[in-house]
Order: sequence, then structure tokens, then C-alpha cells
Amino acid sequence: MTFIKALLNPASVVVIGASSDPTKLTGRPIAYLQQHKYQGRIYPINPRSDAIGDLKCYADARTLPEAPDLGLVLVGANRVIESVRELAAAGTKAAIVLASGFGEAGAEGQRLQAQLREAAGPMRILGPNTIGLVNLSDGIMLTASGAMEMKDFRAGGIALLSQSGGILGSLLSRGVGRGIGFSKLIATGNEADIEVADLLEAMADDPATTAVALYLETVRNVEKFRQAATRVIAAGKPIVAYKVGRSETGAQSAVSHTGALAGADTVYNALFKQLGIIRAQTFADLLDIPAALAQGRVLAGRRIAIVTSTGGAATIVADNVGLAGLEMPSPDPETAQKLLALDLKEAVLDRNPIDVTLAGLRPDLFRAILKILAESPSYDAIVVVVGSSSIGQPDVVARPLLDSMGISNKPVMAYVSPEAPGIIQHLNASGIPAYAAPESCAAALKALQQRPDPHAFEDRAKPVVDISDLPTGALNEAHAKRLCAQFGLPITREVIATTPSEAASQAADFGGPVVIKILSKEILHKSEVGGVIVGVAPGDVEATCERMLIRVKAATPARVDGFLIQELVKGGIEFILGYKRDPQLGPGILLGAGGVQTELYQDVAMRLLPVTRDEVREMIGELKCSVLLDGFRSSPVADTEALIEAVLSFADMVSALDSRLEEAEINPIFVLPKGDGVRAGDALAVLR
Repeated sequence: MTFIKALLNPASVVVIGASSDPTKLTGRPIAYLQQHKYQGRIYPINPRSDAIGDLKCYADARTLPEAPDLGLVLVGANRVIESVRELAAAGTKAAIVLASGFGEAGAEGQRLQAQLREAAGPMRILGPNTIGLVNLSDGIMLTASGAMEMKDFRAGGIALLSQSGGILGSLLSRGVGRGIGFSKLIATGNEADIEVADLLEAMADDPATTAVALYLETVRNVEKFRQAATRVIAAGKPIVAYKVGRSETGAQSAVSHTGALAGADTVYNALFKQLGIIRAQTFADLLDIPAALAQGRVLAGRRIAIVTSTGGAATIVADNVGLAGLEMPSPDPETAQKLLALDLKEAVLDRNPIDVTLAGLRPDLFRAILKILAESPSYDAIVVVVGSSSIGQPDVVARPLLDSMGISNKPVMAYVSPEAPGIIQHLNASGIPAYAAPESCAAALKALQQRPDPHAFEDRAKPVVDISDLPTGALNEAHAKRLCAQFGLPITREVIATTPSEAASQAADFGGPVVIKILSKEILHKSEVGGVIVGVAPGDVEATCERMLIRVKAATPARVDGFLIQELVKGGIEFILGYKRDPQLGPGILLGAGGVQTELYQDVAMRLLPVTRDEVREMIGELKCSVLLDGFRSSPVADTEALIEAVLSFADMVSALDSRLEEAEINPIFVLPKGDGVRAGDALAVLR
């Protein structure tokens, strides 16, 4: 038996610290197991009691009649380690530890948590600091959550995996109130052993699960998480993640612009995009979006039909549909003709929204309209707006909606305009995603459109570069650019000069205006100290260098190595290309609007390594400034393919240097007109 089967579907459960009082936290698990007709064997351990109800109590795990599949540990932190050790010795396959006071409680708690893991030996641990799990597919309640006091639990296709126990109870109760069913709800707690990734992978093989909702505080093992998510999505099961920690009190201090732009939340966004995980933007989305995805339907296009029995509410839905980037076209002539043939003069049938407000609530009318729309080539999904007149007759809308779902595979959902939780519950329980907020309806539609397959990583030929003799610390711009050039990144034509007079002599070879920069590995943001002058005529170079040197020395005591005389690049679009290593998720690259206004616009896209050519193309498409590449306002079309190749070359460099690279950035990288390539105009590199 695998630990997953022992955890989710145990044939026997031992409850350590069980109480005979079902009102106590320690009395709840056995009460919940019995209330929900658990078919396995239950062994309470309580040395002070002979029995709990009709169940015989045991003094300790050593006296059990068999090695139980699962142990539920309800004792306090001071007794947990010994209890776990006894369970492991008895041959128990997995244990759920509810007690707190471990890794979340500081250094001493972390020491205890390490001891707990050691005491478990080969036995797997869920927790500590967890509320347990609920297997609604099989009616197995292994939890002390008070949410189990509710009635009318519905089994469904959504698996919730949460790093917070409170969220388990919160979403379970919301699901009950909304008529939404779950397959499994599992709280992982401190993840001393079993992580979200372990359980996520198990959902790929769970026949009862059709969609997965994740409540995440962190990802501890990114490679394991990648593999698990890839397996689940490859199995046709979408994943929705709500990640807390989106706001940051301030960007960490960093030398590069990239450090300020690529905060931890940006890195998680990159991870989710690469894996095809849909990110819940609000907590409500964590239930609303999976409720639609669990139906197994996909939005094939962007065209939405709205049928309404209340005009004003339809306008609100239409507005939110538009904000989600979806469309609401009018019916094509053939569809319009079929609708008008219904001969309902009081209804507006040849426009979108299709308004039947004045025609009254008639099931035959709804059924006829929905059939026409389901069969129409004009629409990819249907939203029905339910008005107040439906409060007393929910089946008037529900039955025609269900009938329409049998006609095609188009998504069908409802927005309930009045405050009518009973209707929402009835519709969801009937298999029709129903929402109380128009924003939720639009978010669900958008998510149905965003179900990508995982990218297959391409096998690219990478340059072989000798990096054995690189120095440590910050490189000056010239050295940083040479490093980039070794990996195939085109750099600007430039020369180094040690004195103003040498700079003037070197500049004469450029045949026109040049860029002059102060050269110093101790000055990484040269513009801030007056160390960059653009468009200097050859005859003015020496005097400009002299003034620059005076200005820079007045601004900073940093050592100056000389001057960098660089070609003046004209007609290029400026981007920033940077590297960020997240302490948990690993290395990633950032692409965005570049130049001196980088941090002002913060128009960036990010991906974790490795990246594919298609992913780089997606990054470019996410940027607002990408319109400049297509020939904005009569400007020439830019060399986008050369930019893609430059990003991949930069990624090769980051991968090759690995942990030796502390920071790296090219800002700007100039993207020239199509056929002219790109040029790295400035570069920064800090090596460990």
C-alpha cells in the first residue's frame, strides 16, 4: 500500500489521544468518522478509558491488534514525538499530526520538528500543525475541523490542497453554501514531510478529481512541484492557485534594476505561467474558477452570448466580460433569423445581450433560445442572467440550462443578480456553474480560455564557454559585456581609454558622435553620478571626459578605471534584460521596457529557467511596450527574432554561471529595425 492510499483511503485508523467527548477537539475525529459511516476499523488510544462508545480503547500503539494504515495524532506537542515513534514501530504507514508548536514556533520548534521527522522513520507524516484531511469521494473524514458540523456535504470534482488548515474549513463551508462539491480537501500544515507537491501528484491519478485548487504560502521544492503540476495538467486536470504574499513592504536592496522589478510574487507568476497553472487573483476565485473548470469544458474562442431576464444586470456582466478581454458579438444572420422566428415581439432577440425581460419567465422560451445559441457558430459560451423573478422558481432556469449543456460542449454558466443563495446552490448542485458576482463570472470564463498544455523544452545547441578564470565581485561594463558576448549576445562597438586624450584619439575612429561613459567596477549606475554623456562630437571628447571625471569624483570616492567610448546606436527600441535568483524557486530571467525609465513603467515579464523560444515569445507579448516592435506609428518593424535569440543567449549565460552569478543585467538592449539585430548598450554583472 502506498502512503497516499494509506492517507486518503485507510482500511484502519488509530486515534492517539482520543476523547469520549465529541464536543472536544480530541473527540471530534472519531465522531466525524462514525457520523459519515466510515467502513474501516477505528482504534482509539486513551490509557484512561476502556472504551469510547462501542470502540475498545488501547493503552498505546504497542497493544494494537494490527499495524494500522493511518495514525491520527491528537496529543499536545510535548507527547507527539513519542507517539509518532510508537506508531512507526507498530508499522503504521502514515500519520496526521495536528499539534502546533513545531516549525512555525521559531528555532526550538524547528528543532522539535526535525526530531519528529526522525522519530517517524519510514512512516510518512502529514503536518504537524494541520487540521487534517477530508475525503468526500469516499466519505472519510480525518479531521478535527468544526466545519464538519455542517450538513449536506456534496462530493464533486475539486481537490483542495492547502498549506493552511483554516482555509480548508473556510472553503468547505463556502462550497456547502454554494452547492459546490469537492473530492478531497487536505491541509499540509508545516510540511515536515509530505508537501503540497506530493499530494498534487497524487491527484493526477485520482479518478474522482477533475480540477485542483491550491492555497499556497510557499513552494519548498520547485522541481518536485514542477513535475507534479506537469503530470496533473497532462492528465487533463486544470490547476488554480491562490498564492498569499502578493504585497511586499519594500523591494529587497539590490544593485540592479532587476532586483527591484522581480519581487517574489513576480517569480511565482512566472512559475505558474510556465506550468499552465491559473492564478486566482482573489480569494473568491479559488472556489469560483475551479467550479467552472471541474465541468471539463473549454472556451474554444472569445465570443460570449448573454441571455437575460433583467436588462440592467446584463449590462454589468457585459462590462466585465469586455474587461476580461472577451467579446460579445451580435448573432450572425442565420442565428438571428432563428431567434426572431420565435415571434416574441416583447423580447429583444437579434442583439447581444438577448433580452427576454418583457416576455416573462417561460421555460419553453429559455429552452428554445439556449438551444439556438448552443448550436450557433457565433458563440463559444453562454451566460444566463437570472433575475429576481426566478427566486421562487429556480427550476424555470435550471432545467433549460441543463438541457442546453447536453446539446454542445460549450461552457454554460449563470449569473444570479438578486441575493439568492438558494438559487446559486440549486444551480451548482445541478451541475451549472453559478455566481453571485459578475466579476466572478468573467474570471471563470477567462480561466476556461487559459488552459494551456505544458511546454516541451527544446533541445538547443548551447555555446561552450570557459568560465573557470572569471573574477569575483562586480565587473566593470566592458568586462561584463565581453562576458555576454562570449555567450553570443551582440554588444555595441566600443573601446577603453585610460585618459581624456586617449579617449579623444580613440573616438576619431568612430566617424561621428559617440557615447562616453565612466568606467569603474565600483560604479554600477553611472547615470546617477553624471558618468554618461550621449552624442558627443569627436572634437569635444577630450573636454567632455575631463568635465565628466571632475563631476564623478565630486559625487563618489569610487575608483575610476578610465572611459568607455561607445558607438551611438540610433533607431533602436530599448529593453531591459535581467537575471533574478529566487531563494526558493531558483533562477529566472526578466524582460521589460528598458532605458532610464525602467523602474518608472515597470512593464516587465518573467520566466524561470529553463525557457523555450515559445516562452520568450510569450514574454514579449505580455509587455505593453511590445507594440513598438511591430512598427508603431510608421516606425520600422523591429528585429523581434533577434531579441528572442538574445534572451535565449542571456539565459544560456545565466545557466552556465549558475550560483556563481549574483546579479546580471543588460539595460538597455537596443532592438534595431528588422534585419539589423540587437545591441547590448550597457551591462552589469556581479559574481560570487
